[in-house]
Amino acid sequence: MQRNGVRDIDLSIRFKNGRHTILLFVDPMATFSQVQQELLDVLRERYPDGLPTSQLPSEASQIKFAVLKNKTDPTQGWKPLDLASDDHPADKGFQDNMVVAFAIAADGEDDVDFEVEFPSYEEDEVDEAEEAGEL
Repeated sequence: MQRNGVRDIDLSIRFKNGRHTILLFVDPMATFSQVQQELLDVLRERYPDGLPTSQLPSEASQIKFAVLKNKTDPTQGWKPLDLASDDHPADKGFQDNMVVAFAIAADGEDDVDFEVEFPSYEEDEVDEAEEAGEL
């Protein structure tokens, strides 16, 4: 269900899983069922063999979402969203350029771990030191 064109009211949402980030333009009044399906369509197109952390789900409803507990400190973790299929991103306070974690639940499971890797300055410093032969 990929749309053609981006409207002014669409929200740019960065969906993250592990090291992967999928940027989608989301209609704030679309249902989460529609958002899940659009994300699954993109994942199937981009990662036909599945993500390194999990296989792609057979149903879009297996995709679960979470938001940061503290927007300024990702180390505090994620708060899973309790969603009804007819909820909208606007109902849950989604904002433009927001980061949302996603995870794929196993069949019949609702509990998932939201694992997201954020780049850090320490990683850059270690990489630069290794390149310079200092480590």
